Amino acid sequence: MNCLFRTSICIAVAILSTATVTATAQQQAFNFEITPYGAYRLGGQFDSLEGDVSIEVDDSSSYGIIFNARHSPITQWEILYSRQETSADSNGLDLGDTSLDLSIEYLQAGGTYLWDGDQVRPFLAATLGLTRIEVRNEGFDDDSFFSFGLGLGLQIRPTERLGIRLEARGFGTLLDSDTDIFCRTGPDDNFCAVRIEGTVMWQLETFVGLVFRF
Repeated sequence: MNCLFRTSICIAVAILSTATVTATAQQQAFNFEITPYGAYRLGGQFDSLEGDVSIEVDDSSSYGIIFNARHSPITQWEILYSRQETSADSNGLDLGDTSLDLSIEYLQAGGTYLWDGDQVRPFLAATLGLTRIEVRNEGFDDDSFFSFGLGLGLQIRPTERLGIRLEARGFGTLLDSDTDIFCRTGPDDNFCAVRIEGTVMWQLETFVGLVFRF
């Protein structure tokens, strides 16, 4: 009887251990998400300190990638990278070029809050980070500023491992007061086209992404 009892205990312990390992594996199976996405970005304006020059960024397509890590059943950590290649009219800036070719990049970190749902879950995302503005015309310097983002969207989950992310996100870039931008340095010339006033540059990005869970 004692032998049978000990055998039963061993079997029970083995079953419980297997169940615990399986449950842990299931909990960790979908702790992370990677979402590459395509987007369209609107807005972006730089106003000079004197008020006589205003540079508007052209609306154009953009792209990016988002990494999420599970924090709780309704919250996630998030890292976002987004890049837009566009242009801006430079008439009146005496730069010698009729337009500036720009790359505007966002690298931000924060989190998301998800509402209840099975295959469709609304969410709110908030992030903080940096904006990098690169002028691709020859001789110009790059600029970096602090920025923030706020997004609202839907996570659609037709399968456990694959999903679709639909989102509209606003980006705000904090421009330093009395900051010179669009600066050109070199042996022949060294000047800045615009001295901007302290304000916020706003952009709106709408996108769709394919979510991979693991």
